[in-house]
This record gives sequence, structure tokens and C-alpha cells, in this order.
Amino acid sequence: MVALVPAMGLQAAHAQEQADEIETLPAEAGDEDETATMDTVVITGSRIRREVASTAAPVTTFGQQDFADRGLLNAADALNEITSLRPKFNQAAGDGSDSGSGQQFPELFGLGTGRTLTLVNGRRFVTTSNGLGDAQVDANVIPTGLIDRIEVVQAGGAAVYGSDAIAGVINYILKDDFEGLEVDAQVGNAENGEYPTHSARITAGRNFDSGRGNIAVNVETSKTPVVRFSDFEASNRSRITQGNPADTGPDDGIPSLQEVIPAYFWNFNGNGVVFTAPAPPPNFLARANGTPLQFSPDGSVVPYNPGNILGIPFAEGGDGTRYSDLAGLRTGVERLVGNVVGHYDLSPNLRLKGEFTFADTKGESVPQGTARSVLNQTDPALGAIMFTSNNPFLSQDAIDTLSQANPGFAAGAPLWLSRNFYNDLFPSNYQENDTRTWRALAGLEGDFDAAGRNFYWTVSGSYAEVEGQQRRWEANTTLFNQALNAVNDGSGNIVCAINVDADPSNDDPNCAPLNPFGAGNISQAATDYVSVRAGSDYTNEQIDILATMGTELFQLPAGGVDAVFAYEHRREEASFTPLPANQQGLFGTGTQEVPTSGDYNTNEVSVELLVPVLGGDFTLPGVKTLEFDGTYRYVDNSIAGEESVWSVGTRWEPFDGVTLRATRSRNFRAPTLTQLFAPTTVTVTNAGIDPCDADRINAGPNPAIRRANCEAEWAANPQYGDLATFQDPAENFSLTAVTSGGNPDLENEVSDTTTYGLVIDRLFVPGLTFSADRIEIDLENGLSAFTNGDFMATCYDSEPQPADICSVFTRLQTADGSNPPGTVVTGRETTFNAGEIVFRGEVYYLNYAFDIADLTGTDAGNLSLGVEATHTSKLSTSVTGTTFNRTDNTVEQPDWTARFDAVYSNGPLRLTYQLDYLDGVKAEEGATIENNPNPVIDSNITHSISALYSFENGVTFRAGVTNFTDELPSYPTLTHGDILGRRYFAGMNIRF
Repeated sequence: MVALVPAMGLQAAHAQEQADEIETLPAEAGDEDETATMDTVVITGSRIRREVASTAAPVTTFGQQDFADRGLLNAADALNEITSLRPKFNQAAGDGSDSGSGQQFPELFGLGTGRTLTLVNGRRFVTTSNGLGDAQVDANVIPTGLIDRIEVVQAGGAAVYGSDAIAGVINYILKDDFEGLEVDAQVGNAENGEYPTHSARITAGRNFDSGRGNIAVNVETSKTPVVRFSDFEASNRSRITQGNPADTGPDDGIPSLQEVIPAYFWNFNGNGVVFTAPAPPPNFLARANGTPLQFSPDGSVVPYNPGNILGIPFAEGGDGTRYSDLAGLRTGVERLVGNVVGHYDLSPNLRLKGEFTFADTKGESVPQGTARSVLNQTDPALGAIMFTSNNPFLSQDAIDTLSQANPGFAAGAPLWLSRNFYNDLFPSNYQENDTRTWRALAGLEGDFDAAGRNFYWTVSGSYAEVEGQQRRWEANTTLFNQALNAVNDGSGNIVCAINVDADPSNDDPNCAPLNPFGAGNISQAATDYVSVRAGSDYTNEQIDILATMGTELFQLPAGGVDAVFAYEHRREEASFTPLPANQQGLFGTGTQEVPTSGDYNTNEVSVELLVPVLGGDFTLPGVKTLEFDGTYRYVDNSIAGEESVWSVGTRWEPFDGVTLRATRSRNFRAPTLTQLFAPTTVTVTNAGIDPCDADRINAGPNPAIRRANCEAEWAANPQYGDLATFQDPAENFSLTAVTSGGNPDLENEVSDTTTYGLVIDRLFVPGLTFSADRIEIDLENGLSAFTNGDFMATCYDSEPQPADICSVFTRLQTADGSNPPGTVVTGRETTFNAGEIVFRGEVYYLNYAFDIADLTGTDAGNLSLGVEATHTSKLSTSVTGTTFNRTDNTVEQPDWTARFDAVYSNGPLRLTYQLDYLDGVKAEEGATIENNPNPVIDSNITHSISALYSFENGVTFRAGVTNFTDELPSYPTLTHGDILGRRYFAGMNIRF
């Protein structure tokens, strides 16, 4: 089970298995200090060798056994078991957005993935995220077969490890003494058969040269599938909310929003809906005998049921595109990971160490795809398809029926086709993300005696490289429109008009005519002609050199004052290269993406001290042990400049079994290369949440101020219409020209962190350990990604309104096609040092392990009970430093997340039970029945069980049921709980 012990107050023999990277070196035979050195290790959060489990900061551990108990496929699954980490499931939120690349990054306390530092064996790992993104490490690249444990420092760590350790540190500790051969395989599936998984690995290792050396090799693979919204009940309900016409005001107890289930886009579907004008109002639907029309797969024109139209663009039911069919729910991930680790003792006081990692991870997801619909009116080349009766793909029956909708159609008057091409236009409708990572590390470590003291030291150097690519299919806008313009060449052949016009210089011999009428009628030649490979390539390179030296400086009555000095040089280089189609803007809105690259280097020095004030034979009444530690780090970054960070901590044991501890630290995060140097581009996209929408105006952190500011602007611009019914179409559709780019003037963001807590270890009950730690984080000068929605929120939620913020976006002053005045038509995105974050919370651990024989007098095995809980009492985030959003007590960051574990073991049998708990929360900040039909989200509890049986021949079988009560996420969310429902796994491990 998860080690619920906070790395403090344990006996050495137990904590030795839970501590961080063991840096002890082989001692001379007969060395008097050999036993002592086995009780001093380097624990995550410190580089000083000290007694095990003696850090002042809260640390939790996840052990190797937990992977087998829970049927976990990779380290990402393991991180989702730790209550202080926000789960990351590669899952879309339910708004039709893409489900992601497949990479999974840890995020402590909801502070952002870029604020949690990842280490492997106490050393930095290369960034695996897209090009110039945050310094994040994909948990999928970590070799599960070599994981000894995962240690999590909860809050801070920058003074010891450098940039990014604001929320805390994830340290993967790999085995360095594996001996034997181990083969492991596992399969699993959800009860409905829609989530098949498998994994396999081989781990081999041996000692050599009389135990002076060890080498271990691990190769593993695992696969999880792409999941669509339609695959699971909760995601396939196709639920949206929109303005409620029954609402009469802000105090009537009637929500301003109503649920629509199932919701459909009535303006288009996969066969093609026919309109008399290229605009989405219902009166423009082409009708025959009063009935709207659509094409069928055989190219005929048939009646179209738009459903119960609720406005633009949604309807309840009908033949349109189901909202839940827009994109995939979860990204499928396929991993291939290989690792070699080893060491060799060159002498009793000198060890050579090496690590090599290779990982190839592939993510496959379902993007939204391509549509040509009446909802896109800003660019006729992307809007509904105009066609006439001259189109040779139309049958005479189709022409006759369409002529009933528009009598002029037979004589050449146009109609418009509104349809999506999600399933039949491209060679594949999947988006692929492929990331290849390799890293090599070599190091020396040893100790020596000089000047009457012992010095222990390490030197290591690593080089790592990541090559990533994203690929998807898009429609070349120019070629697509050329292929749509089909004619009869006079000989009965359907050809592209460009090849039979009067100007032969325009001919394109590759042009293949495209039949858009009805799903499945596009020829392979047309697919090949219009499809263009889109995406990007990126590379990350890292060179890291780390040297440390520790020793005892001098003796105090309570013991020696220990110190570690460290120097680290790191060079990071990244590049981002869009494919030619992206650079040329051949698809979509024609945005031309620009290749970019950047690099920086940093030189950092640090010193860490551990000062025992009282302890051993030098004690006072009520003070068995009292010690202080402190760390100072100086950073010189070639771009972000200089920074000084520090930490101080204390541990006080008044008597055996009780420990009080506290830390105070200043931490930082350097701006990323993307934030600094992203090229300026203009993209036509959605505007973000419009605070003045009728369904938003009573929400936000300051509802009264928001409403007053919106009312004032609408009073000054009466052409915007009635504020009570205003709905900005730019919220959902690509109508806004948003300018984005980097900010080369960025500085480091900094945070002040305080932790204090209590540990009770076997005080009254043998085997019982409890800890509670308070964590307080205040971040300022934050690196804030200002979206256009952030600009708008800051503008309308502030009093007085900041003119420089409100001028960043503009609204349409007069009607443009079907877009009403007030639509946001221009905006901005960039990064500023303006953000602030305030976090307040606690982490709790309780572990009770006992031999049942002690209670019953019979040899009935052992039982271990554990509870881990994280409480978030406040998480307040401001992008601009002027308005704050509270996400604690919401679906995004529940007040309480908890896990209960029970493990029974008796000889070869091991049984486990796990309960996962998510607290009841609000749907979002400020949610009330006035602005949300479901303002309160119920708590969620899931249960899981498993069993393992080990035979004497080294074979172990395991099987389990996850979420055996088949509990769905709390309505109406997709993430407040387990959307996959009941699922099963079975595996086998063979150890030679």
C-alpha cells in the first residue's frame, strides 16, 4: 500500500525502505561506522546525509508494491493515487476540446504543472513537453519495472533543487541493485469492453565482480485506447447549458441557465444540411413543403429534422451533429520504455554510476475535425459550401426537390451546404503525438578523509534530448474549394472546373473533384488532393552538470554540524518547427505559424546546513531533540537574471513518539522559452468567456461589479441590444482575431512557503503513526498566461475598470452578417509577471500496521490500515493581480480528497481494498441556483479490491476490480469521479 508515513519519526529499519536516493558508499570491511552509514541517507528535499525520516517538510512515498496491488500501468497512474496531486487523465472536460497529447504531468495542490519539479534519482530530467513549453516531465517515460519508490515533497524545494519547485518535488527513485530476471504481464478492460489495456515488461539484473558492481536492464510497454464520448454513459449524455427563458431576474430562484440533453448542433451534420443563405438563423433552412432538407449518404435529398431548436447553434435532439461527438474523451497512449542502470565500485571509497533511458510514447486522440458550416461567416472560404444545379454530382431528383425550396435553383440560383467532414474527408481522423526521449548520465561518488573529518561527494553529468512531433490531417483551403468547384467536361466526365476554364495556366492536373453531398461519397483521389499533413516538430536538449560535497563542519554538544555545498550548471535548448502547411497557412483561417527556438544556461550554487541544538546526551526537560536546517541558493540565469532563494526548517521532539516540525522557504520559477520568445501571430478563434453574456453576468468573483460594468457599457452602446438576452457568439465560434506572442521582459516568479506540522509515531499504540501538516503558499509576480478571456474578466470584474486592460479587446459596433453588435472581434494573448496565487491547506496521514496474532493469539497474518487526505481551505488565483478567482471547494480543486487503504497479508496471499473520496463541491466559484441548474456537485466515493498469490516457484498471480460499485462521476461532471466505471485487471509476475 502507499506509504502513509511522512518520512519522519520512524525506526531506521523501516524508513530505510521508504527514504530517498541512498547515497551510502561501500565501507571497508570491519569499518566501525558501517552500520551507522546504513542509517544515513539522502532524503528528497535535502542533500545532507542524515538519519532516515528526519526532514522538516512533509514527504509522502508511493512504493513498488502499490503498482501490483492496484494494477497500475505506469507512473502517471501512480501519481493519480496521491491525494495532493491533481489527477491528470488525458481527458477532455466535456466542452468538445481535444483530450490532449497523451503526456501526463504531475501538479501538486492545483498550482499548475509547471510549478511541480520532477527529479529522477534526485537529479533533473529533460523537459518532455511541447517544444518551448513549461519545464515538465511526462510520467509515461519513467520505467515502472525499476521504480523503487516515488517520493513527493509537498511544498517548496527550490533552494535545494532550483527553478520550478514551488508546489513541491516529485522524485522517482530507481533500483540500483536489482538481481535476477523478472517477467511481468497484465491485461484489463472496462465492463462495457471499451477500455482494453495491456502491459508487459522484462527486468534483468546481476551483481558481478564479487558484488562490486551491478547492472540492470528494463524494457516495458503498455497501451491504453482512444476513448470517445460515445463510449461511456456519462460522457455520451451530450449535455450543455444555455440561457433559460423562464428566468425572470437575479433573485427569483430560477436558474439563468437550463440544461439541454441531448444537445445537437442543428446547423450542420455529416450528410449536409441545406440553407437558402450562408447564415445560421432557422428561417434560412431550405424547405420543401415546409420541411427542412438534408442530403442522405446516397446523394438524394431527404427531410431534415433539426430537433427542438433552442437558438443558435443548439437544439434538443434531431438529425444534427451530436455535441458529444465533437472530440475524443481520452487520449490513447502507447509506451515503449527501455532503461539501463548500473554502478561499479572502483575502490572502497569510489563508485562509478550510470543511467541510460530511452522512451517512445505515442498519444492518439480525436480532434474536432473540419467543418464547412453556416456558423463560420467571417471567411466565405471556410463557411457553408455554395452550390448550384450545375454541380454534376447532383441527381435530377435532387435538383427537383431542391427547386421546391428555391424555385430559382433550377435556373442557377445558389443554395448552401452546411456539413462536417469529421469522418470521411481525411485518410485518418486521429491526431498523433509522438515523443522520443533519451538521456544518458554518468557520475562518480565517493568519500575521503582530510583535516580530521570525512568528506562525501558526487559529480555527475547528463545529456538528454527529446524529439517530438504532432501530426493531423487538415484540408488545404484553396485545393478544397477547387475540388468542390466540379463541372461536367462535356464528355460525361466530372472534373475540376479549374482544368476546363479558359486559362490553361490555371490547370492543376492533380485536382480531383470532390462530392460533398452525403457522407461517404468523397473519392480517394479527392481525399488525397485536398488533405494536407499539419502539425509541428520540436526538440528539447539538456546538459546538466551537478557536483556536491558534504562534511561535518564542527561538533556541538548535541552532535556535528553537517553541511553540503553544491554547484549546478544547466543548459536548456529548444526549438519549435511547424510543418510547411502550418508555416504557409494553407488550412483553417490561414494563420501562418513561425518556427522559433531559444536557449539559456544557468549557473547555481547552494549551501545547506543541519545544526543539532539539543539531542543525544545533551537534552533538556521537554526537549529530546531540537535541530535547525537551512539552505541558500544563488542562481544566475542567462535570460531571467539573478535570483536568491532560501529555506529554513526545524524539528523538535519533546519526548519519544512526538515530533513538531516547521519550514519557511522562498522559491522561484524562471520564465520558459515559450513565454519569452513565442512569435507574434494572429489567429481567428473564439474570444473566451464573455462576462457580459446573459448566462455569465451574475457570476464571477464580483457579480455586482460585473453587472454594473456591463450595464454601463451597454447603456453607452444601445446598438448592442438587450443585455438580458445577450449571447456573444464569439464564445463558441472562431470569430475573434486574437494576437498572441511572447514577452521578452519577463522575470522570475517567486513564492513564500510555510509548513508546520505534528507527527505522532507509536506513542500509545504500537504500529500507529499519524501526521498532520499545514501548508501555506503565497506566490507573487506570477508568470500569467493572459488569455483574451482573462482580459475581459479583469475588465468587467474590476472597480474602477483598468483602461489599459479594457482597451485590449474590441466589440463589433454594427451588425456583420449574422453576428450581432457587441460581438468581441479582436483580442490579445500573452504572458505577464502579474499573477498571484494564495494556497492554504493541510495534508494528513495515518497508518496502523499490526500482526493479527497480537490480537487473537493465532497466526492469522498481518493487517495494515492507512488514510491519506489533502484539505484545500483556500486556492485563490489571480492572472492580473487585480481580481481573484477561488477554485477551492469546486470541481477543479475539491476541499477534501482522501484515500483509505486496507492490506491483509498472510504468507503467499495478499488482499487489498481501497476507497477513494472526493468531497461535495460547488460547480464553480459563485455557483448558485440563480446562475447554475446544478450549483452543487455531490461527493463521490469509489471502491476497489485486488488479490495477489505468490507460489514458491517465483510465480505471482494478481487480479482486481477497480470501482467495483460502478460509480459514475458526480452529475453532471465528467471528472469528479471515475468515468470509466467498473473494470477488471489480471496479471502475472515470474521471478527467476
